[in-house]
Amino acid sequence: MLDIAAPVKGWIGRRLLARATRNGLDLTSLRAVPGPLEMPLQRHGVDPVPQLGLTRAAEPVTRLSHLFGMNVWLVTGYDEARAVLADTSAYSNDIRPLIGTQGVTAAGSIGGLGFTDPPEHTRLRKLLTPEFTRRRLARLEPQVAGIVEHQLDLMAASGPVVDLVPAFAFPVPFQVICELLGLPPEVRTRFEQLGPARFDVSRGGVDAFGAASESREFLFGEAARQRSAPGPGLIGQLVIEHGDEIDDVELGGLADGVFLGGYETSASTLALGVLVLLDNPDAMALLRDDDDAADSVVEELLRYLSVVQVAFPRFARHDHELFGKQVSAGDVVLCSLSGADRDDAFGAAPEQFDPRRPAMSHLAFGHGFHRCVGAELARMELRAAFRALARRFPDMTLAVPRQDLRFRDLSIVYGIESLPVRLGPPTEWPASVERETTRPTATVGDQARHGGEGDLRRSA
Repeated sequence: MLDIAAPVKGWIGRRLLARATRNGLDLTSLRAVPGPLEMPLQRHGVDPVPQLGLTRAAEPVTRLSHLFGMNVWLVTGYDEARAVLADTSAYSNDIRPLIGTQGVTAAGSIGGLGFTDPPEHTRLRKLLTPEFTRRRLARLEPQVAGIVEHQLDLMAASGPVVDLVPAFAFPVPFQVICELLGLPPEVRTRFEQLGPARFDVSRGGVDAFGAASESREFLFGEAARQRSAPGPGLIGQLVIEHGDEIDDVELGGLADGVFLGGYETSASTLALGVLVLLDNPDAMALLRDDDDAADSVVEELLRYLSVVQVAFPRFARHDHELFGKQVSAGDVVLCSLSGADRDDAFGAAPEQFDPRRPAMSHLAFGHGFHRCVGAELARMELRAAFRALARRFPDMTLAVPRQDLRFRDLSIVYGIESLPVRLGPPTEWPASVERETTRPTATVGDQARHGGEGDLRRSA
């Protein structure tokens, strides 16, 4: 029997691309990721697909495709990726010419720092950076610890089996971001629903840019509100210290960049990190018993998982040579962070998780001018969360067969949909509770829509 699925899929894809680019490229109109661009966004479990490693070994800089009249280059080598990410003379991050009118606000801004160039980027980042020094962030440590303990209390009350994704991985960074930004409790429920869809590109740019537009508009409104009544967090602090230097769109854009960089990325690292730790009980024991080991475990999890799969796209400003490849002005260069962080530069067996691996700067937070400004906050959260989880539930195990776990198909930020865990040995829980079902039936989106706290017993 002839296999007609691939030709039909290809024809449909070409038709959709033609429609989306009829009046010039508009990423917000794409309803599917072009096939050649899918590979860097795919994984097998927590691991990048084998093709990514083969590509890195053969050509750490390779032409991935020719689309929309321009070459798309994929960089998978560690040294090569660092070079591209640090080069602001050869590359621009300004994506606005490619997102049409639907991807921008009425004020003409897409918000955040990742898609901007100097001097605009320099001016805005200068306002934000002082708020993310270790000294400034230290004031958040008690709040982070309190948020973590509260979620663990809820998990304990919901046991013995809970879905860690909606019960812990998402609520912790969300509440931390809300505290950091100074968002009042009454607006957080609406805000919470706007995060995960931003990185899901399974339907191209339509849903991702739509969700991004909604969350930006929400934060533009919050910035305007705090202009007259500054809150206790980052938004209010920027109003007080730099109110005359920044308008509401820029202020909301900075807040959106903090949300974008600190919510789902930390949530995915928490969830996938727990899965890795369940497979590595020695590392879990290190977290539980040795305070000094937390840094090395967290750094290795960041490298090994690299949940942000590709960096912000770079656009070549002029013709130039990139490690033996001829890049033309206007070409797109994609750096695979998950690929570069599995490079042999990290020593023996980089495809394995090893918390005792010698320290080396990974690319999980990017590199250079656009490196994540909230990296220290993320580290603080992850240390607190993993350490507390290991101590509260040292005998935690996976509650479903591993083959039943569901991961994201295509997402810029990789993640797992559901992670049911058993919090402790069955003997620690009442028999009536232990007989309840443990089968996962809801994703994090389902739980959010129905107000779930990760208690799987409701679906019995």
